[in-house]
Amino acid sequence: MTPLVKGHLAMLIFSALVAGSFSLGSMAANEIAPVALNALRFWLASALIFVAVVATGGRLHVVTHASWRYLVLGSIFSVYFVLMFEGLKTAPPVSTSAVFTLTPLLAGLFGWILLRQIMTPRTAFALMIGAIGALWVIFRADILALTSFKVGRGEAIYFIGCVSHAIYTPMVRRLNRGEPALIFTFGVLVAGAIILTIYGWSDILKTSWLELPSIVWVTIVYVSACASAATFVLLQFASLRLPSAKVMAYTYLTPSWVIVWEIALGNEVPNALAFIGVGLTIVALLMLLRDEEKLTD
Repeated sequence: MTPLVKGHLAMLIFSALVAGSFSLGSMAANEIAPVALNALRFWLASALIFVAVVATGGRLHVVTHASWRYLVLGSIFSVYFVLMFEGLKTAPPVSTSAVFTLTPLLAGLFGWILLRQIMTPRTAFALMIGAIGALWVIFRADILALTSFKVGRGEAIYFIGCVSHAIYTPMVRRLNRGEPALIFTFGVLVAGAIILTIYGWSDILKTSWLELPSIVWVTIVYVSACASAATFVLLQFASLRLPSAKVMAYTYLTPSWVIVWEIALGNEVPNALAFIGVGLTIVALLMLLRDEEKLTD
């Protein structure tokens, strides 16, 4: 398996795990301050990554080299996660995942600004197909719902977070100095945890942790283990092997995964026409894969 294929596989798993945070996050967002929730998730995720680093014989002292890099990246990703939960207070999961599909184009823009990565016409066309497919899925194949889309407060807040997410992807490649994905992830998580703890200290103290509903703890455990620790490693891994726009292209699969999560949680099943959109996102990804094969020939 080539490094490129491994990068794509990592992002496929990434998109499925991220989708779960939308569905669960919407159920917990109004029960706890976003900063407090994310401070705890970053600490728990840091602990999980620490265990993984020790188990694999990693050298943690590497994190002390130019540690300012981790503070920069930790700050950027902290903004994304906090604004995601702020947005989910008022915006439904499918609507926020619609906003999330804007990140590939944003990542391509920042990839050019920071790394001078150039998006080929084929890649741009594939991203457009993926975007159309994702929007078709999000709005359940309903033309009227699609054309009447109005951006609410929650969606607007989350869009700012998505800008941070798009900046983060090329910044990983720019600031990484050859550190393994686990080590680099640990540094970013600890830095983010420290920043969120300092910034959100008052919210942390105000939170009645023992009185939180069970769904909040389920969400915290999930986002810490699956949507933080695991996805951080996957994103770092893929960002070092794929161009920024192609890393973020996998966000187009997130709405499809969100629908899967919604079905699993007992919510409405989309109509058959919605799966046309799923097919379009798969076509877009196949185009991206084929584009990379041509570039590496």
